[in-house]
Amino acid sequence: MRRGALGPADLSASRPRLVTVKRRRPLQPPPTANQRTGSARRPVGPAPREVVPAMPSVKAGTAGPLTALSPIGLAFAQKAFIVSGGRLLLVRKSASDPFHPGRWEVPGGRLEVEDDLDLDDHIRREVWEEVGLKIDPGPPFHLWQWFMPDRSAIAGGGQIRVVAAARRCRPVTLDATLENQDTGDHLDGCAWVPLPEVSAYDLIPSLRPVMRAFLLAPG
Repeated sequence: MRRGALGPADLSASRPRLVTVKRRRPLQPPPTANQRTGSARRPVGPAPREVVPAMPSVKAGTAGPLTALSPIGLAFAQKAFIVSGGRLLLVRKSASDPFHPGRWEVPGGRLEVEDDLDLDDHIRREVWEEVGLKIDPGPPFHLWQWFMPDRSAIAGGGQIRVVAAARRCRPVTLDATLENQDTGDHLDGCAWVPLPEVSAYDLIPSLRPVMRAFLLAPG
């Protein structure tokens, strides 16, 4: 062996030693009392079925209770609060009205989706058909909703959710008449009522909170 050459023992000593490092498991928080006793264990078996609660019963006129299984249609309506000389124009439902016979409300009706492309034109048409007035529509001041039965053959006993906007309107003409109304309007009277006396009238229930907001609002 040449001087300076390394022998087998020296080679083994010069090789790098492999060191195995054991990974430490992450620290876990101590078990709670429930975990120690096993009271928090999840039961074995299928998950419980989710129970869908029924929607609250909502009635409008002769409408039945509204449930989660009731087919619901959606409609939009506008109501005109027409004021002239400190008086508000009210209309009275006739005895043939299926929901609110003999009660009072303001002119207006539901939007015909295919025909009423402009909201101002829609409320002008409704007022003209119901009370024969020409109006200048103003801005909405209140939104509300009600439910009513859907009497169409397709619905099969479902409900209609009506979302409505109340609008202040200025009359261009003042001679109200019911001669233009459609048979489905069910109106038999109209009156210009002084604002302080409006609350004494038998209004349809869904209109009462809107009327309070109207009477309390300035202007």
